[in-house]
Parts: sequence; C-alpha cells; structure tokens
Amino acid sequence: MHGDDQSDDQSDERYLLHVCGEREWATTGETYTPESLGGVGFIHLSAPRQVHLPANRLYAGRTDLILLIIDTRRVSDEIRWEPGVPGDPAAMRFPHLYGPLPRSAVVGVRRYRTDGDGLFAPVTL
Repeated sequence: MHGDDQSDDQSDERYLLHVCGEREWATTGETYTPESLGGVGFIHLSAPRQVHLPANRLYAGRTDLILLIIDTRRVSDEIRWEPGVPGDPAAMRFPHLYGPLPRSAVVGVRRYRTDGDGLFAPVTL
C-alpha cells in the first residue's frame, strides 16, 4: 500500500472497503470511477472497523448498498490515509485511492444492510 500518512495500525491493512450501490457496481467496466474521483480527486475507502462511520453519515436509509472488498496489493495508484470530517474520531484516518479502482482488485462483494436500529455497523472480514 502506498502513502506517507499511515500509522503502524493502518500500514498493514491489506483489505479495504468501498461502499456503493448495487446498480453502480453492476454497470462498471474494467475500472471503477465513481463521481468522487472526478470531484475530489480520489475514491473514498474505509478499513472494515470504520466503514460504518461514512455509511451512516452518507447513506442513511439506503437498502441497496454493497461493500467492495479491495485487495490493496492489486491497486497500483496511491492510497493515502487522511483525516476524516469533523465528528469522526480525531486520530482516525481514512484511506483514499488517488486513481480508478481496477475491477481485478475487488476480491469480494458483500451486501451491506443496517441493523434493527437503522444503523450500519463495523465489518469483520
């Protein structure tokens, strides 16, 4: 994995996650280029233990979400661990992929649904 802003517990994250809609993934070709890549210059990723934070903030009420399980060894563009948004734990950094995601780097796809309280939970791979 690439990037300078990694602490020891982040640099060994082999598998990262990306949240998207089922239809969005189903219509992708050899590379996945969500709107964020053109808008902010990177693709938002998460470690399994933190994926619920952006999911609850950005996708409340959605029932069509999936998690793309990404093998970082199959990604050639830079992944940087950078601060989240206000409200996230201060020391927590989130992985951002600075380039398109090759379909070949996605080693699994999992449905991502809320619990009984309507909240997304952290994930264990």
